[in-house]
Amino acid sequence: MTPAPHGTERSPAGDSSERVVLGIESSCDETAASVVVGGRIVLSNIISSQHDLHAEYRGVVPEIASRAHAERITPVVREALTQAGVTLAQIDAVAVSVRPGLIGSLLVGVSAAKALAWSLRRPLVGVDHVQAHLVAGLLARRPAGGGAMDVPSLTDEHAMFPALGLVVSGGHSSIFLMRSPLSITTLGGTRDDAIGEAYDKAAAILGLPYPGGPIVDRLARNGRPDTVKFPISRLEPGSLDFSFSGLKTAMLYHVHGVPTTRGRGGTAAIELNERSIADACASFQAAAVGAVILKLDRALEVCHNARTLFVGGGVSANSLLRSRLQSMATERGLRIVLPSMEFCLDNGAMIAALGHRTLAARGWMSDPFTISASPMSAIAHEVAGSGTLEVPRRP
Repeated sequence: MTPAPHGTERSPAGDSSERVVLGIESSCDETAASVVVGGRIVLSNIISSQHDLHAEYRGVVPEIASRAHAERITPVVREALTQAGVTLAQIDAVAVSVRPGLIGSLLVGVSAAKALAWSLRRPLVGVDHVQAHLVAGLLARRPAGGGAMDVPSLTDEHAMFPALGLVVSGGHSSIFLMRSPLSITTLGGTRDDAIGEAYDKAAAILGLPYPGGPIVDRLARNGRPDTVKFPISRLEPGSLDFSFSGLKTAMLYHVHGVPTTRGRGGTAAIELNERSIADACASFQAAAVGAVILKLDRALEVCHNARTLFVGGGVSANSLLRSRLQSMATERGLRIVLPSMEFCLDNGAMIAALGHRTLAARGWMSDPFTISASPMSAIAHEVAGSGTLEVPRRP
């Protein structure tokens, strides 16, 4: 039987809270798939990381990444369905990250999602994976034994907005104004290097393995954060943008010494040992996290009526950042929504969650099967300036 054309796909039966969405993510170097019920309850979350493939190059190689995605996408989706205990026939929709990311990697996931949705006659929805990070904190596993869920229902989400959103990862450092999970505006972004990339480069300078973020975080716990006076980037007064290139350079000079000028000046390289590495990690982390807190403080000055702080991205797993964000939220009287550790990295569950909300908002109508992948985000940008951003409160 030939599947029906776009616009006449089978409309999932039942309450929106019962609908099952398969989420597929392949924007960078994680091949991921997840089955999520009602936009919140995660039945499976399969992630195939490529860290071993890229460790030699200390960064993601696009061609290697896309080939690995092509090899792994089918077994990852199959395992997600098996772990969730559902069949393809029970899937009500397919969500996939379509931007931003490595174009070759994205195309693998988009092609797989299109094939599944078309053959199953189910709605297809493409989502922005950075935007999806902002709902990762709303995901939860169903408790063993079917106990009560400690998360608000979809209908109660409106009480959490307006809000600020923070995404910190290997490729992104951005602050957003959120009127809802589907209505977000960029207030500040990365001018040069994202915070996660800075962590990886700092680790490389110190001779630590890739990926560097988790290792720097772990070693920093035994170091003294005031040993090295690393700079905290402020940029222009009131700016909500990030810049971490100067911090990377400061680490390079600290370890290898400042280059001499015409034979004069300069400093000597330090001896790398357990103590000096731990101190450098702690000092670096204090500066990197300090920059994030500084920019969030500025954002809250112009977004006085924000009720919640949503956080997502791989660096949201960082121990110091989580602690500082929780303290900030308490001091400011904000609710904070942090993802559990398994939902910090790129994953299919957050894609399914945002896809569910997108489809529910438009009556579960499918995207056209002509949707394409894009390396760039389509999230609108707004300059905060020095005044108050007027955001209407929800009734």
